Amino acid sequence: MLFNSYLFIGLFLPITLIGFFLIAKASHIMAALWLGLASLFFYGWWDPRYVGLLLLSIVFNFVVGRAISKQRERGAPGRAKFVLIAGIVCDLALLFYYKYTDFFISSINHAFHAEFPLLELVLPLGISFFTFTQIAFLVDTYRGEAKEYDPVHYLFFVTNFPHLIAGPILHHKEIMPQFESPACYRVNWEDIAVGLTIFTIGLAKKVLIADEISRYVGPVFDGTSNPHLFLAWGAALAYTLQLYFDFSGYSDMAIGLARMFGIKFPLNFDSPYKAPNIIEFWRRWHMTLSRFLRDYLYIPLGGNRHGPMRRHVNLLATMVLGGLWHGAGWTFVVWGALHGLYLVINHTWQTLRGAASAASTRRPRFWAWALTFLAVVVSWVFFRAKNLDVAIDMLRGMAGLNGIVVPLHWFKASFMSHVMDTLAASGVQVATIKFIAYRDQLYLTLELLLIATLAPNTQQILQRFQPTIDQFRHLGGRLARWAWRPNLAWLVAIAVLLGWSLFEIPRGDTISEFLYFQF
Repeated sequence: MLFNSYLFIGLFLPITLIGFFLIAKASHIMAALWLGLASLFFYGWWDPRYVGLLLLSIVFNFVVGRAISKQRERGAPGRAKFVLIAGIVCDLALLFYYKYTDFFISSINHAFHAEFPLLELVLPLGISFFTFTQIAFLVDTYRGEAKEYDPVHYLFFVTNFPHLIAGPILHHKEIMPQFESPACYRVNWEDIAVGLTIFTIGLAKKVLIADEISRYVGPVFDGTSNPHLFLAWGAALAYTLQLYFDFSGYSDMAIGLARMFGIKFPLNFDSPYKAPNIIEFWRRWHMTLSRFLRDYLYIPLGGNRHGPMRRHVNLLATMVLGGLWHGAGWTFVVWGALHGLYLVINHTWQTLRGAASAASTRRPRFWAWALTFLAVVVSWVFFRAKNLDVAIDMLRGMAGLNGIVVPLHWFKASFMSHVMDTLAASGVQVATIKFIAYRDQLYLTLELLLIATLAPNTQQILQRFQPTIDQFRHLGGRLARWAWRPNLAWLVAIAVLLGWSLFEIPRGDTISEFLYFQF
């Protein structure tokens, strides 16, 4: 069941929301159970067969978490650590079986010219997210930062439908204290208004922006060989924008849905395409995953505690594994390795300058931002391409090695005509096309780039009402007029935006899934 569907918006959400608050008047624990069961129904709408797998994972991790707590209370840290390791190994084994078995077999076949049959396993929806959420719970339990003895609350924590399929990746210690508060079980009209506003903004990002720009992505990445310069760059930039507005839209919708139930989720995006360097980019992009990789992988590997060289190795290892988390394919390995290399270069550059802390207080320069954005766009090519050959072909096109097609009217300008003649003389294939064929895509791309890099983001618009549990950058006075207020003007604006978005939702089987569902 998709957030951007009439079934979810018109039936599931209102029934679940109203039922939760009505049941809460009689029993908080029954209201929690109602929400957990509704979330299982939400998950099972995709394929009921995998509800059992989800429940098995929940029961297993609840039992392991309780065993870890018991061993800690008995003063047996060694046994607690053994149970922790066993639990994590089992979680990762389940994830590996469904997500990486065929990738492993195909890699063996390719390397050794073998013909082992693939299992053709169907990837359970959201398995990466609910597995990482529960691994974080086990580690936090071992550290004494969380414990859960109530199976109903734990069921809610894992299955909570706003985050179940594609995050944010939650920590037990930041969500359950909110859910256990009596205030969570009372209708709060401010929470509902704020939540509905955030949900509407996220829906608009998905339906009005991501789905619109997506039509320029697939035909090139999936169906065009040897794309020329502008065709390749057009598709790469389109996917860069599609991915951001698609996933940040989903995250907004998840945060808004949780807020309607009186719960604040962690922030997942903070205008990452405004970042002046790649370190800052990863502080702003998919922030809950970055936090997970830092706390449960990078720091346990040693972090930056053993010198620059060890830090660089740890960064590369963390990002390669982060790439594999996104998908079972060599394109994701390359994507992760690229970002690991970017981070190593960025840290080395700051070290050589000897002024990392001082530089962070300076206003970012345009060329620093442009270089960062260019590096991110190049990496997204591997993230989107179905294999390495397609990715390399796209990069060749972006470098102009597959030829250049320019608008016909460019030749009317003597300077551009001279440039085209020079390129042709040097062996570059130059052809012409009517500008109208690319005009709509060009204008839409420029508009969305301006929105992504200059416009206030969702949490800035809602800054006065603390939309998330994270700290975020507050807007200055010149943009204060964008701040959301519970007044008639904003009511009309959000109502119009919601109506427009609902009108644009595709009918029937053509509804667009979120990109991160495949991870």
